[in-house]
Amino acid sequence: MEFILIFISAIFVNNIVLSQFLGICPFLGVSKKVNTALGMSAAVAFVLTLATIVTYLVQKGVLDPLGLQYLQTIAFILVIAALVQMVEIVMKKVSPALYQALGIFLPLITTNCAVLGVAILVIQKDFSLVQSVVYAFSTAIGFGLALTVFAGLREQLELVNVPKGMKGVAITMVTAGLLSLAFMGFSGVDGGLKTVFGLD
Repeated sequence: MEFILIFISAIFVNNIVLSQFLGICPFLGVSKKVNTALGMSAAVAFVLTLATIVTYLVQKGVLDPLGLQYLQTIAFILVIAALVQMVEIVMKKVSPALYQALGIFLPLITTNCAVLGVAILVIQKDFSLVQSVVYAFSTAIGFGLALTVFAGLREQLELVNVPKGMKGVAITMVTAGLLSLAFMGFSGVDGGLKTVFGLD
């Protein structure tokens, strides 16, 4: 039941983009078309899960035993950047079709603060490795859901007669705010589930 709570909470209640405001750059920049949003979502899901596993092992296997916790942020940034580069090289050799499908999205993930944010959050929350993987994958699904829904809304906005003063960035920001408010409706869900399953 604990994993179900982590899963639901990461996707809906504490959505990485709409509640914690991490990963805003790709959220606004790669959300003009649903196809590109789906591509970015797939790349983020893969890298976010893999990066969380590696950074967790670095934290528990290197930083904690040596008392180097203060180097966490810089170590995680280096690990994530190196990991994305390695994944890109391996994918280019092993699966050129998948590499072509992900295209520009893979290098873009290096600068996605959601990846670093999740890596640090799992340490702060004192999760086990399995909980960390569930949380990372769930967060990636939540990111993908928010990105895809937002891309769909933006595609629909192209077909609507938007007032001249609201076109472009203005209507995009208003739409993002309304989507964030919609996700706030899930704020009591995890508390309700804890009560139902007796995990209070």
